[in-house]
Amino acid sequence: MKVKLICKDYTVSNEKFELLYNSELEMLVTNPKPSDTKLPTYYKSESYISHTDAKKSLFDKTYQLVKSYALGQKVKMITSFKTKEKRLLDIGCGTGDFISYAKNKSWNVVGVEPNKKARELSIKKLNDTDAIYTSLENLVDSKQEKFDVITLWHVLEHVPDIDKYIKQTKSLLKSDGYLVVAVPNYKSYDATHYKEFWAAYDVPRHLWHFSQKSIARIFEKENMKVIQTLPMKFDSYYVSLLSEKYKTGKSNLFTAFKIGFLSNWKARKTKEYSSLIYILKTK
Repeated sequence: MKVKLICKDYTVSNEKFELLYNSELEMLVTNPKPSDTKLPTYYKSESYISHTDAKKSLFDKTYQLVKSYALGQKVKMITSFKTKEKRLLDIGCGTGDFISYAKNKSWNVVGVEPNKKARELSIKKLNDTDAIYTSLENLVDSKQEKFDVITLWHVLEHVPDIDKYIKQTKSLLKSDGYLVVAVPNYKSYDATHYKEFWAAYDVPRHLWHFSQKSIARIFEKENMKVIQTLPMKFDSYYVSLLSEKYKTGKSNLFTAFKIGFLSNWKARKTKEYSSLIYILKTK
């Protein structure tokens, strides 16, 4: 595989990693991939916002405000699915905001969250110690009933063994259930603009970097098909803001907003938004 870019870890280590191009899957691969024992150390940062409810800085407050709006949209989307029951599994549930919101909308919820700090926040919000599992393997072993909807919000890019993870996830989904996968899109305008500074590469926490074709091809192996693709329009602004900081050392709000806006504007034709939501079903 050829080297497409060399990116830096701006969050924890300042180490550099290659992005290799897999032409068969039209996907980028982080190299070297950290070992299973070392990988968790790259998440040990107070600035890793998906594992906290931080509201200290203006950036934190803006992130949490946008997240609150997005929660309503996500639950509205899954509620539009025609399901017999309302059993929801959120893999990588973070601090539990999504499943807590879904629970308040009458969904029966279960979550998976490996990070101890984030998991404790989830349990506190749900007030249910049995609802959050430490790993997907533990959930599979628990012989839980299958789920109508399974969601992975920006999770798949973190998974060391994609094929195994998808197989395990599918085993928990009802035959007529819906799988929702949201991941960054390296073919978006903001990605091509910022190149190695694009924050959504987030090496080495993000091990894989997907295109629309790669998602279709990966899930084809498990006889699953993308039935709908939706944009996550706020992501282009959030990612551009971080990317500006990585590139210039400053937030540059105006420039970040401009690039985020341009990314969404161009994606109206190309459909290559900064992040995409894929809705999948078994064929």
